[in-house]
Order: sequence, then structure tokens, then C-alpha cells
Amino acid sequence: MKAARLVDGELQIQELPTPEPGPEAALIRMTSAGVCHSDLHIVRGDWAGIPTNMPLGHEGIGIVEALGPGADRYVSVGDRVILGLGGTGGGYWCGACEYCLRGEPRHCAQTRGIMGTFSQEFTVWAKSLVKLPDSISDEEVPLACGGLTAYGAVKKLLKHQILPGRPIAIIGAAGGLGHYAVQIASAFGYKVVGVDIGEDRLKFIQSLGAHQVLSADEAAEAVQEFGGVDASLVFSAKLAGFKLGLDMLRRGGLWVGVGIPASSEGNLELNPWEFFLKDPRLIYSAVGTVQDMREVVDLAAAGQVKTHVGRTAALSEVGEVFDELEAGRYVGRGVLTDMTR
Repeated sequence: MKAARLVDGELQIQELPTPEPGPEAALIRMTSAGVCHSDLHIVRGDWAGIPTNMPLGHEGIGIVEALGPGADRYVSVGDRVILGLGGTGGGYWCGACEYCLRGEPRHCAQTRGIMGTFSQEFTVWAKSLVKLPDSISDEEVPLACGGLTAYGAVKKLLKHQILPGRPIAIIGAAGGLGHYAVQIASAFGYKVVGVDIGEDRLKFIQSLGAHQVLSADEAAEAVQEFGGVDASLVFSAKLAGFKLGLDMLRRGGLWVGVGIPASSEGNLELNPWEFFLKDPRLIYSAVGTVQDMREVVDLAAAGQVKTHVGRTAALSEVGEVFDELEAGRYVGRGVLTDMTR
């Protein structure tokens, strides 16, 4: 089978043996895979501590081809599934530790992520799979991470008593994750202030249903006209976006980090005096649970969330997609729709 891998820091398309599903695992014939911005960070070596030899891709839709022992409790051969990202990525979580039992499986000491969906076939823990209705196309594959991560971030607003009807900012609102957050937060009833850079991106955010659209260079000043936003969801992968999210908050507001800037950008700095005066709540939000994935699928099936696909390609063209993503040549998500070449 064909698969994309990182070998000594270089992207390669290799011919590999078809994997065998182990206990409670399923073999999936991949029909599509999403190209996430985090995949680009990994390939470019942007994040310190990430291996330089590893399989690539973590968003996938496919058909169950074979089952390992015990996997038939969760899925059947022939099921069409999305690789729902429980834990840090759905590879495994124990289900019995303090973190799993309180709904935070990504902190489980035994959690393992999904990595390797840029391939014709892939084995995965069957418990993490979510069945898809026929109404959701293969091009909706970025829901597996982008949609799920955005959904998990928006749900945290309710957890922290930010109620529908209140103004919230989404930084990086035209991006691969941000464009989902605009739709989801709007569906939940929030007044969404979408923030990004460039006229085309701002028009795109407006088309998604944002209550207000602002360019990053004017956003902090503009929202202070009504006292600032109750919460900022930062999907930007730039440190400047993190700072902007803080600047847009009202006193006592909620800041939710989602994007991860390159390590070379340094650290987020806080002025203690400003921190004292504004008294924000700072949290981070990453991926979501398998139940969250089921809920995202339901939203998509109801037409309340839709993926904007800016680029489709074959598996062999993934390097070109990375180059275009890095240069900002398309809006929305890149999707590999042909895994055979």
C-alpha cells in the first residue's frame, strides 16, 4: 500500500505492507484524509520535540475492511466511519483513570494518538470509530480533527458560564479550524466576532454567519466600544493572535487557546499588572471525545456545519498541498480524495 511518512525530516511516499488489525482494532480502507495545519507544522519541524521519523496524517474517513479480536463489539465490516479523535487522537485511552472518568481522556497516562491516515489502509482502535451517514461526503473528513477541535472549544464556553447571546471573538476565523467555530458558535446562539487578515478572508467569515467581522489590526480597539468580548477563542497559529485574543477580552473574560504557534515564536508573555486589572480566565482546548465526534456528525448531517474545501489532491500530491497551505494560497481545508496514487 502507499503511505506518506516523515523520514529523517523529509516527506516521502512509500510502499508498505498492509497492516493487520490487532485486538479490538479495525483495518480501514481510507477513502479520504484531511490535511491539517498541525500536519504542516510536523513536516516543517516547527514544534520542538516532535520525531523526525513518523507516519503522517490524523484525519480520516474510510470503510472497515477487517476486524481484530473483540472489535466486532464496536463496528462491522463494511461500515463507513470517521476516525473520531478521543484522547489526544483516538489511538487508545484506558477509560478508568481519574481523567478518563471525568471526560478528559487526552490526559490519560495511557493515551495514544492517531497518526498515519495519509495511507491507503490504516489500523485503528475500533472503540474510537464513529459511523457516518451517507449524507456526509468524504470531503467532510476534516470534521475528524478540525470540526471536532472547534466543537470542543465552543462547548467550553458553556462550561465556563459564557451563555448564548453574548459576544465572543474567534481569532483566525477563516482558517481550517476557525471556520468551523464560526458556524458552531453561531448555531449555539453566540454573537460571533470573526477576526482574520485580508479582504477575501473577511468576506468568507461573513458568509459563514458571523455577527461582526473585523480585521486583526482593528479588532482590539473596535470591540472595546461595547466593553470587550466575553470570550476569545484563538485558532491562530501565530503568537500575535494569542495576544490579540487577550486584548479583545472584557474584564474577567475567558481566553481559550486552540492553535499552537511554532516553537521559534517563543513564549506567550503576560504583564502581571495588566493580568491583575483584567483578571482573565486562561484555558486550553484540544480535540475532543468520541461522544463529541458523534455530536459533530449530527450537526453536519443536519446541515448546521459544513467544511469549506479549498484544495483537493491525490496522496502523491500532499507535498504540493503543504506548500500551498504554508503560502496561504487557499481558504478552508485541504483534502486528499484519491489515496491510490
